[in-house]
Parts: sequence; C-alpha cells; structure tokens
Amino acid sequence: MTGDITTIFYPDTLPYSHKGRAVALGFFDGIHLGHKQIIRKTVKEACLQDLTSTVITFTNFRKGENGLLTTVEEKREILSGLGVDELLVLDFDEVKNMSAEDFLNEIIKVKLSARSLFAGSDYRFGKNASGDAAMLQRFGDETSTEVTIFEPVGFGEQNRRLSSTWLREAVNDADMELYSSLTGGTNFSYQGKVLHGKELGRRMGTPTANIEVPEEKIKARFGVYVSRIILGSRKLYGVTNVGLRPSVDDGGTVNAETFIFDFDDDIYGARIKVELLGFIRPEVRFDSIEALSRQIASDKESAKTWLVKRGIINRI
Repeated sequence: MTGDITTIFYPDTLPYSHKGRAVALGFFDGIHLGHKQIIRKTVKEACLQDLTSTVITFTNFRKGENGLLTTVEEKREILSGLGVDELLVLDFDEVKNMSAEDFLNEIIKVKLSARSLFAGSDYRFGKNASGDAAMLQRFGDETSTEVTIFEPVGFGEQNRRLSSTWLREAVNDADMELYSSLTGGTNFSYQGKVLHGKELGRRMGTPTANIEVPEEKIKARFGVYVSRIILGSRKLYGVTNVGLRPSVDDGGTVNAETFIFDFDDDIYGARIKVELLGFIRPEVRFDSIEALSRQIASDKESAKTWLVKRGIINRI
C-alpha cells in the first residue's frame, strides 16, 4: 500500500544530494489541508529548482494521549500520492535534547543540504521547542536558504483553524465525513493483516475480516461504520465494527471487524486497509445471537442506503 517514496529512519543514512533538497518541516499527523498546502509547495519548488523533495516527521512523539491519526506507513502512502521523493523519520527521543541551533546546522544544513525550507507559522523545534519560525527565517538569511512560512488555514463557515486537534475531535465524535473534508479526501483508516477469529460471523452467514487496531493509533468511537476496504488494487465496501466485540468475547483488544458486501474470498493473512466513511450506531452488547444477527442485517441495509445516497454505489 506504499508508493515510490524513499523512507529514511536515520539522518546519517541520508543519501548525498548534490543538487540539494526542498524540505517540509513538521509532524504532519493526519495530513490535513493545511499540511497538504505546505507539502505541495515543497514538491512544486523541488520540481522548479531540480531539488529532492523531503518531508520530515517523527516517531515516539505524541501531542496527546489518544494516539496517532496516521502511522509512518500511512504518512508514506499519502505523501507518495502527493509526489514527495523522501520521508525522513526522526526518532524524537534521539533529537528532543538537541538544541535548535544544532538541529538547523547538523540536520538541516549538513545532513539534508537543504536549499529551501517550508513550515507552518506555529512550527517549533529543538530542545524545549526553543526554535520557531523567526529563527528559521534568520537561518535562511544567514545561509542563503529560501524559507517559506505558511499562516494557519481556516476551514468551514466559522473559518476555524485547521489542526490535528480538530481531526482528533472528528475521530472521537465519529464524524468521519468531517475528517475526510478536513484532509481533502483522505479517509480515516486502519490497516493490518486479516486474523483468524472464532468465525461466529461465518456461522451466522456474515463472514467478516478482522484486524487488530494498531496500538499506536487513535481509537475511533466504538461502533458500527460504513466502510471502504482496500485489498490490493480492489476497492470494496462493507460494514465495520470498531471496538471490543462485547457480544462475542468481551476481549480487551480493540478490533476492526468488517463484513464486505458481495465478497466471500478467503483472505486470512492478507493485508487490508479499512477506511471509515460514516457512522451508523454505537457498539452495544446483544443478549442473543439472534438479536445480534438481526442488528447486523439492519446495519448492512443502513450502510448500503448511506452509500447509495452519496452516489458511491448505485444499488441497494
């Protein structure tokens, strides 16, 4: 599910670039429309100046306790679609005590050979977040590095500032249509290998594909969602339950369990991406298999109606 983008986890292994790099600076969790503005400008400048376009992000860095909106693999997939050449993934634990001056000189100037830098006006770097946009501008003046600073981007009738915090609110509220709007069409998703389960769904006539929600990812509001499933080059649709499956096993592992419409292939062990498109209902416990079966049938019809209304499929 990844494209032709080079991912580098250690700055010491960065290939030398004689032509230099155009670098987008940030954490880029969720990659909303504001992030995409910065990244597209970076790619455009790289093309115009014959530079390598590079995006920096981090591991072991969280701005909140709810987990990541996008893993490194998911960022790589999105950035590849935006035409980025390289993704440099820095371990925050290894750079958090580096001074802002050392970060600029050792990583940006020496390791990256940066010719152009792009960042939001709220970008901070270096120990205790001591580096800011003004410092970037001074660095640019001193080293003849072009620096472009982007002001916040507003969205919606209230012109609210785009942010990863807003994306997290959308996930917590199960407002997946808002999430997609804020990201310019990138749906919130989970990825993983299809696991063997108790196969209760198959015995009920509704076989499901079950993946574990990655530990580092934010947990969407528990409940049932309309979903799109990416299996290799195939795009399928279905119904996904995100949660602990209380009617099945009361387990402690958060799962995304998906019934795929018009599909009955054996895909155990296959890697799939499950995109959450819209919320149907909260997760609840059913006292009998019969009650659960009736609700699943209702959820399937609700999901198909949702997809038809939005022109995604043309039949129920």
